[in-house]
Amino acid sequence: MSETRIQREEAPPDLLPRPPRHRVERRSVTWWTLRALIGSGLLLGLLAFLTSQLEPARPWLEPVMVVVAALSVLRIAIMPTWRYRIHRWETTDEAVYALSGWLVREWRVAPISRIQTVDTKRGPLQQLLGLATVTVTTGSAHGPVQLAGLDRETATRVARRLTEITQHTPGDAT
Repeated sequence: MSETRIQREEAPPDLLPRPPRHRVERRSVTWWTLRALIGSGLLLGLLAFLTSQLEPARPWLEPVMVVVAALSVLRIAIMPTWRYRIHRWETTDEAVYALSGWLVREWRVAPISRIQTVDTKRGPLQQLLGLATVTVTTGSAHGPVQLAGLDRETATRVARRLTEITQHTPGDAT
């Protein structure tokens, strides 16, 4: 019997790899689109400024600006919807699950006994769209698990529930 198979048989059923159940809020597509527009606009603005100010660099800055503009259009057209199709999240009494990414996909599981803090964050665009991000910090070297693109009230409920569960879960969260 292989080592992987033994680990699967010994793992609790809720911790076995499977897609998390919940999609992020549909408004996340707008949030990701706006973030990409702002980032691309700032980069293209900087390149346009440099092109106008550095005449000797124009022969190579102009093609760079065209390539950046084309890639930005592709990114803005594809990335938000693609991310929406991939991003999932779930919390149970045993763990927090998150699936994220668009080019590189990341599947994370944080056992409840390892949770150290639960935070909620709402940037300006998220506030405008009624969204929030729940950040679950563990002792993992890979950093916190983030549930981004949740409805504001859902994020509040999730953070409250995780806090209650972790307070009643034995373990040292390390």
